[in-house]
Amino acid sequence: YQRILKCLICKLYTLSNLFQCFKIKHEATVQVSHASGTLRRGDILEVPRTIFIHFGIYLGDGKVAHLIPDILPALTRDPALIRTVITNTRLIVGCTFKYATVRVDTLEDFAYGARILVNRVDTVMKAQPLPNEEVARRAEQLLGDTPYSLLWNNCEHFVTHCRYGSAVSRQTDKFCEVLKSVIRDQRSALLSCLLGITSIISFGMAPSTTLPTILIPFTLWMAG
Repeated sequence: YQRILKCLICKLYTLSNLFQCFKIKHEATVQVSHASGTLRRGDILEVPRTIFIHFGIYLGDGKVAHLIPDILPALTRDPALIRTVITNTRLIVGCTFKYATVRVDTLEDFAYGARILVNRVDTVMKAQPLPNEEVARRAEQLLGDTPYSLLWNNCEHFVTHCRYGSAVSRQTDKFCEVLKSVIRDQRSALLSCLLGITSIISFGMAPSTTLPTILIPFTLWMAG
């Protein structure tokens, strides 16, 4: 089973690389939003993605250490192959199997055409940042494979651990707050009940439709 799974993932990775050949490369020019206009070793870098913000630690010489989901290190130990730019396929499969790596990429590959914000986290964190050189050394010590969790061990946890000594994620906190507000809203229980009734009407009475229709609204109602 594992051999079949690895073969399938490798095929997906190959197809993804072929698809990347037909895509326009991201901008080579890096836009940095920083008061001093220069980057220092140990700075926290962040770039906006579609639905989240990606973080990294600047190591100097145009290099960035960052934690990112990647399934390829679980399939091969070929460093040349692993060092290639992580495709969406590698990232999504890595998320699915909770496998990530702390790796070093160029500033251009890290930014992928987006504007880089520098040390903005310093303005919202209560803890004082560690000396920049220590921040960079902590990041370099963590290079390599690591378990991945979207909520409990993501790129923001990595950079805050390196810069402040404690791993926190404001993105995770915001998500949990939204989730709690949804659970506390009694309308969520009513909506889930209506959706459950609709599924029963559409697909008939069965354990796969009836049990969720009863349990989910009840759980939401009691939690609220």
